[in-house]
Amino acid sequence: MTLLSQAALGRATLARQMLLAPAEREPVEAIAHLIGLQAQAQFPPYYGLWCRLREFAPESLAELIVDRAVVRVALMRSTVHLATAMDARILRPVLQPALTRMFNGTVSGRALAAAGIDLADLARAGRDVLSGEPLTLKELGERLHKHWPDTAPPVLADGVRTAIPLVQVPPRGVWAAGGALRLATLDDWVPRPDSRPDDPDDGERGACRAVETMIVRYLRAFGPASIADIQAWCGLTRLSEIVDRLRGELVSFRCESGVEVVDLPDAPRPDPATPAPVRLIAEFDNLTLSHADRNRVISDVDRRRAFSRNGIVPGFVLVDGIVQAIWRLTTAPTGATLRIEELRPLACEQRAEVEAEGRRMLAFAVPDVLHDVEFCSAA
Repeated sequence: MTLLSQAALGRATLARQMLLAPAEREPVEAIAHLIGLQAQAQFPPYYGLWCRLREFAPESLAELIVDRAVVRVALMRSTVHLATAMDARILRPVLQPALTRMFNGTVSGRALAAAGIDLADLARAGRDVLSGEPLTLKELGERLHKHWPDTAPPVLADGVRTAIPLVQVPPRGVWAAGGALRLATLDDWVPRPDSRPDDPDDGERGACRAVETMIVRYLRAFGPASIADIQAWCGLTRLSEIVDRLRGELVSFRCESGVEVVDLPDAPRPDPATPAPVRLIAEFDNLTLSHADRNRVISDVDRRRAFSRNGIVPGFVLVDGIVQAIWRLTTAPTGATLRIEELRPLACEQRAEVEAEGRRMLAFAVPDVLHDVEFCSAA
């Protein structure tokens, strides 16, 4: 079995993530290719597209959100993602077993089980409550509390968020606007297309094919990858059998750790010596979250230093394809400062490249104010 070095894995993933060279794609095409952008914070998706596309204006993504072509909804790992409306509808049923399993292990999940509240009953009530207008989580919980007065409103709201796909509606997530988190059901926000005749692939066979399609798309955006990598990205478990069914369409490699990784035969695998330009990737960028073994882009040591205990993932600076620093942006009416916190000392020429890319990002994020780039050592 052919060996793929760590550098080769990294360059392959960067190529598919549109981080080796800017892509000539429309934002909606890029979002579909990336299978969504992690979006529990409002604005990282804008930076995620800025660092990947040759020409990107924040207004173009804001328009997609307002026009309902893309939606903010809980998908992979039960985390809010900005995805195309079509992908939200396709992926959510595939991922639902993982979302339910994760929820059942939470405080809210255990509370619902102790109260004897069935998620299907809660889902029906949630749809009825949300049918009139988008609600905040607090409002949703309070209205459900009238049906289940012995259960805390936040627990009920968490259950509905798990049981049915809820969209964070605009102005939430709209560039230079933002707003309170208000929720609508996906079916209300983006009505289903006209019903189609029964498909012989519906049911268990159709569900398996949907998982297979999702795995192929994951490899096209994040591969090469091990089974553990795929499971870490989507939250589903026991995918070995499904990957085995796909093996006739895949190629296999051995990585430096000895683990097998699979890939699509026609997917790009650049020479590991291919130059990788400096990139500033967004907070919560899936590049650093979508593999069980993330050493292809960030070392275990740096990941432990940089990822906070409460799940906050900062913006990262890629130098030669590897995370070397953290970036933090602060703004004021008169100016903006980009602070580069070096996880290890950068050479003078590397600092110059990082500063140039940082100033490019400042011009995108906060035009028409004074800009400054500062370097320091990470705490």
